[in-house]
Amino acid sequence: MTDRQPTERFSDRVEDYLRYRPDYPRGVLDILQHDAGLCGPATIADIGSGTGLSARLFLEAGHTVFGVEPNAAMRSAGERCLALFPKFRSVDGTAEATTLPDASIDYVVAAQAFHWFEPAAARREFARILKPGGWCVLLWNTRRLNASPFLRGYEALLLEFGTDYQQVRHENIDAAEVARFFGGPIQRRELSHFQSFDLVGLKGRLASSSYAPQPGHPYYEPMISELERVFSTHAENGVVRFEYDTEIYLGRLTSGKSA
Repeated sequence: MTDRQPTERFSDRVEDYLRYRPDYPRGVLDILQHDAGLCGPATIADIGSGTGLSARLFLEAGHTVFGVEPNAAMRSAGERCLALFPKFRSVDGTAEATTLPDASIDYVVAAQAFHWFEPAAARREFARILKPGGWCVLLWNTRRLNASPFLRGYEALLLEFGTDYQQVRHENIDAAEVARFFGGPIQRRELSHFQSFDLVGLKGRLASSSYAPQPGHPYYEPMISELERVFSTHAENGVVRFEYDTEIYLGRLTSGKSA
């Protein structure tokens, strides 16, 4: 277990997160255009924007993005990576206190972040900053645990060596909890996504996870040995493949409800 606060968990993993975490498929934009009217330039609050993986998707489509990120190291990386986008605004804030003005946002987006929030306080804040009729969108890249022998081996490794993997994994947030957060009708969509890694990339992908032991931890060396074994057993043409379901929940926050 660890006593790190959620806003501090990734401070020592920024570069690995930046290089090895998955982005989001462009099909997300198609879904939001079709189901939530994301057609013209919009103002988006990307809550827990991290290194900018999700913000980039919207910036490339011409939208204005306020990247709200409480972790200074992650926020700095996002500012560096998105410096060429004039419509990006970096904000030192949290899901529960964004610092954004009332009724200023068309879409609140949380990508790979909602499971770190305090739901009731975040919901009040999202309702405050959203314009009337604004949308809330929750995104996750969910790793397919049983899609291949490699992915089964990788999951077994995390269960054996992850410091608090079972406690903090985002799959602990189920559909019922998401529905309670929205307080009314929601839509769920799903896309396929993947990454391929050589051994160096696989080690970086593992190191980007907040529950992966780091050098000096008693689990680190046996974890790396097992990772190398899993890779050598399952690699094809020198790479292994991560498969994801990109899960998309979208809806409006129903007035008067709470998580």
